[in-house]
Amino acid sequence: MSLLRQRMLEDMQMRNLSAGTQRSYIHYVADFANHFGLSPARLGLDDIRNYQLFLIEQRQLSPESINCFLSAVQFLYTVTLEMPWSNAQFGRMKVGQKLPSVLSADEVVRLFSHIHILKHRVVLMLCYGAGLRISEAVSLKAAHIDSGRMLIHVEQGKGGKDRFTVLSARLLSLLRAYWKLQHPVDWLFPGTKAGTHLQPASVQQVCRQAAQMAGLTKHVTPHLLRHSFATHLLENGSDTRAIQVLLGHTRIDTTARYITISPQTVARIVSPLDSLPAEAPPKRKRGRPPKNQTVQLPG
Repeated sequence: MSLLRQRMLEDMQMRNLSAGTQRSYIHYVADFANHFGLSPARLGLDDIRNYQLFLIEQRQLSPESINCFLSAVQFLYTVTLEMPWSNAQFGRMKVGQKLPSVLSADEVVRLFSHIHILKHRVVLMLCYGAGLRISEAVSLKAAHIDSGRMLIHVEQGKGGKDRFTVLSARLLSLLRAYWKLQHPVDWLFPGTKAGTHLQPASVQQVCRQAAQMAGLTKHVTPHLLRHSFATHLLENGSDTRAIQVLLGHTRIDTTARYITISPQTVARIVSPLDSLPAEAPPKRKRGRPPKNQTVQLPG
């Protein structure tokens, strides 16, 4: 490992960036350096700009991926290499607003009917029944399940934040059945190697396979189950602020996206036109008589 990479890793750890973010940043910076065959310390703003154009025109990466690359090199140059460059010198790409898809209640039932391994079934039900991210679900421990208060303690979720979310009675029953069968020691969902937990990629693959067997045409992922959790709560009348807390969103406008996702929510809104008082039928305007009509003059 180069000294520069080691320094960048240490800088990211000191700022409490998640393990996933650290891997992503190192990946993008390494690709950037390999493209030019030089250390990033010998590259500059023009090289960043040329590589960004390469990613757009040649590799045709999405705006989201290109913005991730820009975040990675911005961290490297402004934090690790301490270059006096401003945010304006890392021009982000505009990302289009797309409404995420959600599953209907019937589709959720169909999906779970094709997940037969109990461990996978419980993990994915945590994503739908409690709104957990897949990384949060697989890293749960038994101590995080508070059956007395019917809560799940999410420890160090995205952004290093703790929160509580709802524990459904149906999910608690399934968790108890799983506990009696597996008796996990450390992680609630242990991985194949000792001391590790189940990997998100394994659950994502199970989710895709179950969706195919269920005949679902949507791109079904564990995160889609989290979207569906929020949307179904909203459709059932839950407050947007409460949903924000359950999901662990920092900003309310992130949660507010679900208002536009739900057709049922939109359909319940009463148009102001329907609230207007009833109006009288329009009066006929005075003017010339219709054609072919005889006009009688007085006298």
